[in-house]
Amino acid sequence: MTTEITVLTYAALLQVVQFALMSITANLDVGPGKTMSARDPSRLGKPVQELLSEKPGRLFRAFNNHFEGLILFTIAVVVVTLGEQSTGFTAICAWVYLGARVLYIPAYYYGLAPGRSIIWFVGFLATVFMLLATLV
Repeated sequence: MTTEITVLTYAALLQVVQFALMSITANLDVGPGKTMSARDPSRLGKPVQELLSEKPGRLFRAFNNHFEGLILFTIAVVVVTLGEQSTGFTAICAWVYLGARVLYIPAYYYGLAPGRSIIWFVGFLATVFMLLATLV
């Protein structure tokens, strides 16, 4: 298994951890009556994510943001792996992506600006560099 595939596995497990963090804090914040319901805006008045207080809302948004980043990172890993373009550089980029995603969670949770955006950009660039490396 390539390093990039290994890191992708860790990134998927990070998403599971983020789901747990988001779910637990959301349940504590608004209660399981709302989080375990059909979550129809007509019944709740608005979407669940809008009912959340500041910190649980941030965990919700960080969770969704990782889904968005994970899509592009997965494409990069697939291109690197299927194209047999795995190198030390692409492996480092993969680890940088994962490190950025791990750091992004507390940065978002604590509202660190502009740190959160810088961390996000580092992870994004690492993914773009992986893709570009396959074209060289």
